[in-house]
Amino acid sequence: MTEHPAGDPATPAVRVERDGVVATVVIDRPSALNALSPEVLRDLAEAFDGLAAEGDAVRGVIVVGEGGRAFVAGADIRSLGGLTPDEGADAARLGHRVAAAIEAFPAPVIACVDGFALGGGLELALACDLIYATDASAFGQPEVRLGLIPGFGGTVRLPRAVGLALAKELIYTGRRIGAAEAEAAGLVSRRFPDREALLEGARATIAEVAENAWTAVALAKRVLVAATGTPTAVATDLEVEGFADAFRTDDMREGVAAFLEKRSPRFAGH
Repeated sequence: MTEHPAGDPATPAVRVERDGVVATVVIDRPSALNALSPEVLRDLAEAFDGLAAEGDAVRGVIVVGEGGRAFVAGADIRSLGGLTPDEGADAARLGHRVAAAIEAFPAPVIACVDGFALGGGLELALACDLIYATDASAFGQPEVRLGLIPGFGGTVRLPRAVGLALAKELIYTGRRIGAAEAEAAGLVSRRFPDREALLEGARATIAEVAENAWTAVALAKRVLVAATGTPTAVATDLEVEGFADAFRTDDMREGVAAFLEKRSPRFAGH
């Protein structure tokens, strides 16, 4: 992993922690409010690519920012100021590469937001399957206040999460909303009083997911990601394809047999 551009050179900007089938990806730039520099974005993509290579050994991923003030306060503005249009496009593509790695990851990814999730930070969270947040969290797309627009997927994923009207309001005004309003809008799945409860809740969700057939969860995520935003006829075709693929797995046969035999299934992950 890349080291901090500034600060302790021995401290990686992104680290991966493992606890059984749960992986935690930690963005550790608290002095910069965990801003997404190009180095951090590359490290995030590398982290998810590495975890994906482990197959069903990882049943869920938690993404969290270090320091307690911010999940991710946004892109690293210092790295953007002098870019040419072509370099700006490359910067956006790097952000989209991270989002694509998260969406392609076969297990659920939970963004655990404690503090600011602004700009690129909100876009990173939107790429995850679920957003859990503490009461102290705040969300927004303030790019227009810098003469920019969201570049890491905000114009695409925010309307899907909260509806077009609210997404337009948040993007056009750049205003922030708190965790309670974000939950009411459907952006945040669950809200917690503090960081400890937040992480405990995320781990509990992954433990619940891990009891199910990994193959089925991965198929469900594949269909959900591919079908979102597509016409109904296309989306239902994708679902039919995914449903058929489930019949190719040993997990499906084991799950049906266990149900009929009134016993707990013993899923093998294939």
